[in-house]
Amino acid sequence: MGRKVLLVEDQEDNRRILRDLLTSAGYEIREALTGEDGIRLADEYRPDLILMDIQLPGVDGYEAARQIKANPALRAIPIIAVTSYALSGDDAQALEAGCEAYVAKPFSRRALLAKVREYLGG
Repeated sequence: MGRKVLLVEDQEDNRRILRDLLTSAGYEIREALTGEDGIRLADEYRPDLILMDIQLPGVDGYEAARQIKANPALRAIPIIAVTSYALSGDDAQALEAGCEAYVAKPFSRRALLAKVREYLGG
């Protein structure tokens, strides 16, 4: 079984692109459409990595990352912010919220996969 990735993304087109990219690379994927679902699935699924959109309905990606990192059982899971919300300083805000890395949309599939592999190998 491949390494487990939790994809927290509310836009179907973006989920499909990421799902296709990651499953073709051998990763097992679970998907959440809201920050709340992302927090819950992180606890239930215990992924090896989380790809977190920032602009989400309800709890945004920053707050979801903070809540995940506040849980001692989940703290070690790396979170990569993947967002089109790419204004000056947003990368620093993502890092402050607990994300280990930040990738702006639109992203290069090759660059995103390299970033995932940086944290997971394979």
